[in-house]
Amino acid sequence: MNSKYALVTGASSGIGKCYAQILARDYHYNLLLVSNQQKELQDVAEYLSTEYKIKAIPHYCDLARTDAAKQLYDWCREAEYEVDVLINNAGMFFWKTLIDVDPKKIECMLLVHMHTLAMMCRYFGEAMCRRGSGYILNMSSLTYKMTFPGIQCYNSTKAFVYSFSKSLWYEFKPLGVKVCTLTPGAIDTPLYGLNDKARRLLVRFGISFTPMRFAAIALKRMFKGRKTAMPGWINHIALPIIIHLPDWAIFFAMKRLPQYEGIYNRRS
Repeated sequence: MNSKYALVTGASSGIGKCYAQILARDYHYNLLLVSNQQKELQDVAEYLSTEYKIKAIPHYCDLARTDAAKQLYDWCREAEYEVDVLINNAGMFFWKTLIDVDPKKIECMLLVHMHTLAMMCRYFGEAMCRRGSGYILNMSSLTYKMTFPGIQCYNSTKAFVYSFSKSLWYEFKPLGVKVCTLTPGAIDTPLYGLNDKARRLLVRFGISFTPMRFAAIALKRMFKGRKTAMPGWINHIALPIIIHLPDWAIFFAMKRLPQYEGIYNRRS
């Protein structure tokens, strides 16, 4: 059994839970599971410990706090958990015009996606660099190049993650630490509101990935030392087209989506 630990944020569900399962099943890591969903996190930890005979330690933490990364690092240091793999997976999503978003949600997204992620890399990255080994995986998004309405906070934070992580790859590589940036496209979740048949077709034709398949590919590429990874052939074709859509096409789409209904009638 691997005596080192992999720390996964957002580990109570979705892709984070898949990362944790694969790290336990295929790579035999002990796990430090972090989330703000305490009950779900406890259930995941108990399942993985029993199923794969590894240590899976749950740690409830609100990552939308300026001191969250330091708190996590101090917790690991005091307990003598050596973190060999850091998966910065935690995140949130909303699709609304900026003036319709609760300011607290904006603050939360900026803290989780940028501040906490950067400070996690700072604290845990320093320890990895000192011992000359370690892996960091940061979750960006295909939207990092998309300046679209409705996702103005999400895409901007993911652009930060992408640029920050690529810079970190150069800094950490000579010190023996590998940093990989993921830019996922469509993942097969209920987020898009599609029926089961449509979701199965998208997965079958490689347009969408199941969370488990995506997590497996992501971890393989991280361990190989890839700087960036964008799984899915369709993403490599679609991205150049999407980012060069003319303004009239975007406004045309906006007028037909309920999220933007009445946006042109708000002038005081």
